Amino acid sequence: MPAPAADARPGYLAARWHGQLPLPRLLWREMLGWGTAVNLAFSALALALLAAGLPAWVAVLVHFAPLPWNLFVVGAVWRHPAARLGSRTLAAAWLGVMTVV
Repeated sequence: MPAPAADARPGYLAARWHGQLPLPRLLWREMLGWGTAVNLAFSALALALLAAGLPAWVAVLVHFAPLPWNLFVVGAVWRHPAARLGSRTLAAAWLGVMTVV
């Protein structure tokens, strides 16, 4: 198997996990922007499923479906070399709010 090229770009997840994305982009765009939008969409879908009469366990599964991504992106913010107390606190607070909402 050939060795990867020296100028090969890291994968989508690896770039975030290894701090190769600028912290403002990771924090504001990935976590607060897209993450919040996805969480709100899944929460709305879960409420719609409940309103449609589906079992509550289905709505709970849908509501918590984004949790693995939330944990990943918060972990990526915490691991980022430029992360400080403010960004880590914001990430932890966001995770708490998104888990409930």
